[in-house]
Amino acid sequence: MFDNLLISRVRRSENDKIAAIMQFLNENDLRIDTTIEEFITLSRGGRLIACGGLAGNIIKCVAISDSARGEGLALTLATELINLAYEWQRTHLFIYTKTENEDLFAKCGFYTLVRVPGIMVLMENNPSSIGRYIKQLSLQRHEGAKIGSIVMNANPFTNGHRYLVEQAAAQCDWLHLFLVKEDTSRFPYKDRLALVLEGTRGISGLTVHPGSEYIISRATFPCYFIKEQNVINHCYTEIDLKIFRQYIAPALGITHRFVGTEPFCQVTSQYNRDMQFWLQTPSLEFPPVEIVEIPRLCYLDIPVSASRVRKLLVKKDLQTIAHMVPPDTLNYLQRLLSTRQTSPLLAPTSG
Repeated sequence: MFDNLLISRVRRSENDKIAAIMQFLNENDLRIDTTIEEFITLSRGGRLIACGGLAGNIIKCVAISDSARGEGLALTLATELINLAYEWQRTHLFIYTKTENEDLFAKCGFYTLVRVPGIMVLMENNPSSIGRYIKQLSLQRHEGAKIGSIVMNANPFTNGHRYLVEQAAAQCDWLHLFLVKEDTSRFPYKDRLALVLEGTRGISGLTVHPGSEYIISRATFPCYFIKEQNVINHCYTEIDLKIFRQYIAPALGITHRFVGTEPFCQVTSQYNRDMQFWLQTPSLEFPPVEIVEIPRLCYLDIPVSASRVRKLLVKKDLQTIAHMVPPDTLNYLQRLLSTRQTSPLLAPTSG
């Protein structure tokens, strides 16, 4: 069945071949993902019959022609993609795929992390990776009746972030703070982490956790095979919060999750509402996590937000920013302006 099968690698710069892949994906009700660095294609008789791409350590845009199903091409395609990833020294791989492909990729050595029933699954290629992460987390567990958590991007870290941490820590026996790791924010992850560590100095009963691949980012989400924006947001939220409730919260004994009120961003506001459901619904077998919403800190009657700081930074209004961020963040932003590193100062992203 593999007679005359041609296996090729296609770089994003190969425009003619990329155009053919785009057409093939469209025929299979998929869209191309612009983050893919290289594709693997399978062809027969000059006709494309399967493809998949690699973006970082995530396999995306997997499609197999209906006429070629049942030939074992999924295994061939997955093997080629894994070999490509290993050549690039990326050994821990994830795949987002449609529900109907779950069994195919299970046979290729992928293990399901979480499902959105009837729509998609998130899988990874090592069954022990999540276990190692959970074990690592459990070493930082603190006992208590009320163990809190916060997940933040801190883009950059503001007085509003510190206020949220202070208020949450005061209500808990211990507080765990997770920083989103994905480097798609205006400020690099390593800088954001350093500012969080400095900005939370002196707050007792707090553990700051470095970012993790299991704190999901929109950068890794497969919007290329979901067309409706409301469904994209729903799936993203469901995956993120199911992972948190199923794996992360039990490892640390987390009972509460703290969030700030969201007066500006509708997406974040909806996320907070969805959090109320997914972390507390009895339809999931894992212990519930109670949501606590804390009113935002204000400056001149306007809620302090990272997005506002970024807008002021574009205007070089450090005088106003000085009232909204801790000293270490202010010094960092001053250095950025003085060295003319303007790339992080462009259009705002979520905070």
